[in-house]
Amino acid sequence: MKQMIIHGGKPLQGDVWIGGAKNSTVALIPASILSRTKVTLEGVPRIADVDNLMDLLSEMDVVCEFNGTTLCIDPENIKMSPLPSGKIKSLRASYYFMGALLGRFGKAVVGFPGGDDIGPRPIDQHVKGFEALGACVKNENDQIILTAPKDGLHGATIHLKMPSVGATMNIIMASVTAHGQTIIDNAAKEPEIIDLATFLNNMGAQIRGAGTDSIRIEGVAQLKAQTPHTIIPDRIEAGTYIALAGCIGNGVRIHNIIEEHLDSYLAKVEEMGVVLDADEDSVYVYPAGDLRMIQIKTDSYPGFATDLQQPVTPLLLSAKAGEGVIIDQVYPKRTGHIEQLCKMGADIKAEDGIILVHPSHQLHGATVSAGEIRAGACLMIAGLMADGTTVINNADNILRGYDRVETKMQQLGADVTIQDVIEK
Repeated sequence: MKQMIIHGGKPLQGDVWIGGAKNSTVALIPASILSRTKVTLEGVPRIADVDNLMDLLSEMDVVCEFNGTTLCIDPENIKMSPLPSGKIKSLRASYYFMGALLGRFGKAVVGFPGGDDIGPRPIDQHVKGFEALGACVKNENDQIILTAPKDGLHGATIHLKMPSVGATMNIIMASVTAHGQTIIDNAAKEPEIIDLATFLNNMGAQIRGAGTDSIRIEGVAQLKAQTPHTIIPDRIEAGTYIALAGCIGNGVRIHNIIEEHLDSYLAKVEEMGVVLDADEDSVYVYPAGDLRMIQIKTDSYPGFATDLQQPVTPLLLSAKAGEGVIIDQVYPKRTGHIEQLCKMGADIKAEDGIILVHPSHQLHGATVSAGEIRAGACLMIAGLMADGTTVINNADNILRGYDRVETKMQQLGADVTIQDVIEK
């Protein structure tokens, strides 16, 4: 287990560079096995989830080389192998191997995926999509066994009950080498979907409509990577640093962003009174004055991202007066950070799926626990705001989603260290 130790109350300033999008990366790495040639991904974030995915690839004799932020993946000698449930249990994104293996081999045996505890995230839409393509899906001994018919997967029209990012990506991966045309209706529109489609199209796939609610895929015989793919910037990491800069920044410039990916978030932050100056690929956050309480409601893209619900909470705690309201329509049970914030003196509570936030200007250091990635980011910002020392246990969760976070924080002037804790 890792601990993050923060000596708070110090204003932060300077520059921070955003890494490649975690939510793209964790799909692009499994998707790389669809290629018959070597794959090069650029702008790969240094996060624990990448290391875990590389471990899973090694189980299939896929060779990976990670230099700086460039990841080279060689699937030319890949062998079909059941993926062990032990490693998969801790990594929600491992479910992308279902679509990738099904598209490459016509078969997949994958341990039931785990990941963050933020409420129910069923994979029934993934399963229905695979079945519509002709796959047989069985759940045996906590493993999902997927088998394509002898003549291979075939195109189908698939209507998603809700625009699930995971289901959209998994169905794309399974259908790029299926016979005929696949149509995904009510598809997710997130930028990470476009990133995956661009990556696959550059390998010879025929995907149209990514970024809209209707995606059309014409199956091709096989895919071959030709050129390196640069991963889009992480909009959630960017939003986290914008919140941090609004809370305790003394002038922070955040580089490597795509502003339009953050439109709904920036609109809410500015509504609170944070002053921003955006240019082509960066945003400067001025030292905050008096902030206003607002209401935030999360939604599928292009709405306010559920992954930014927790990181923006300390910004609401910084408001001068009133009551802030957060309604997470995507994951209503994403409230694990609230109890931890209360330990630090925050005036915040959840009632009937609604989070109520009141001004909390006297946060104090405490020992808290990061139950998942975004809760950890929230506690990290709160710790930077607080007087005294904050110890965040289970900081491994923060490292799963935030690229080189210790170094980036220190470069802004934060007194932050991460250390290993030997469990007794």
